Amino acid sequence: MIGLGLCPFAAPPWRRDAVRLVVSDADDADELLAELQGELLRLDATDPRELETTLVIVPRLFAAFEDFNQFLDPVDALLECFDWVGRFQIASFHPDYRFADAADEDAGNLTNRSPFPILHLIREESLSLAIAQFPDTDDIPQRNIARMQALTETERIRLFPYLFTTPKA
Repeated sequence: MIGLGLCPFAAPPWRRDAVRLVVSDADDADELLAELQGELLRLDATDPRELETTLVIVPRLFAAFEDFNQFLDPVDALLECFDWVGRFQIASFHPDYRFADAADEDAGNLTNRSPFPILHLIREESLSLAIAQFPDTDDIPQRNIARMQALTETERIRLFPYLFTTPKA
């Protein structure tokens, strides 16, 4: 993400060690929702200079992208329930991420693919400040898709090895 320049807002909090990485041990969706609630409460209670954003990595759930995608509805409901809409947003990443209008093999999907399902908890205020300092933010998704599509097959395999290796039986 940072190395490819896909998100112009990612590097500053990473460099100042204000990104929290959480590997979830959740075995079911309710447990994960409770974990997300706890992480959102932590973000809400912590100065953004100390903790800007959190990535919740979910290795034990949602092997199927469709299941993960459906889980985003209860995640949105969590934000609504705690009146966090407009204060936080959650970006999603998955090994099989696919944009609604894209074919599975479309390289543009790589912009949201990751080794495991990930939920990125983002402060809206911080995002607004970053957007104000960065020109042409509306063009970021299309630039990112074009960047992924321009990668050679060798580059894709090097950058995303988990997408191109077959698990050993």
